[in-house]
Amino acid sequence: MKKCEQLYEGKAKKVFATDDPDYVIVSYKDDATAFDGLKKGEISGKGSVNNRMSNYLMRLLEKAGIATHYVEELSDRETVVKKVSIVPLEVIIRNVSAGSFAKRYGVEEGIVFDEPTIEFSYKNDDLHDPLLNSYHALALKLATKEEIETIKSMAFRINQILKEYFAGLKVKLIDFKLEFGRTRDGQIVLADEISPDTCRFWDADTNEKLDKDRFRRDLGGVEEAYREMMKRVLGE
Repeated sequence: MKKCEQLYEGKAKKVFATDDPDYVIVSYKDDATAFDGLKKGEISGKGSVNNRMSNYLMRLLEKAGIATHYVEELSDRETVVKKVSIVPLEVIIRNVSAGSFAKRYGVEEGIVFDEPTIEFSYKNDDLHDPLLNSYHALALKLATKEEIETIKSMAFRINQILKEYFAGLKVKLIDFKLEFGRTRDGQIVLADEISPDTCRFWDADTNEKLDKDRFRRDLGGVEEAYREMMKRVLGE
């Protein structure tokens, strides 16, 4: 498959057209941002970790019956994916209180929920990704009622699969962000990535943070945490 012109560059990835209109190539960068782009930096090797780990987890989910955009890993940093139109909803699943949830509701981090929670934010940088509910999403025509129900049920199923999987690696899946896309024929598939950039991972024994919070909170050991997660997932 031939790589053609660049279509898009975001905070963490570049997207290139290919000679097949149904597929694009995603290239992962080492750039890191936090707090709505206010904090910027670089995490050495992050692009490779996120690409390879995300692809491994997408393949794992595909085997469990979750439709994803994943097609083929080309290299440490590049992957062919189905071309989708992204549903402009960021879907956040939480198993344990942390981050903005703890801050917003004035609770401590680390409270294990009886059941996972789900929240949506409007994927819009200019508006700083405001929280919204499914009624707002319908009013703004971001997705249909059927699509929202599909996304919710897929998100909870993904959580169930990944939570069990990571528990086997001695990792707690605290919370994570998902994005979904529509293929040309209208199918909803999991898109974007699953990585230490988009998930909170805590070591099951020590609660040590193994994710982007180390960058956000200046905890140090950022590259080591990303590499540790890749080691656990890929056995490297």
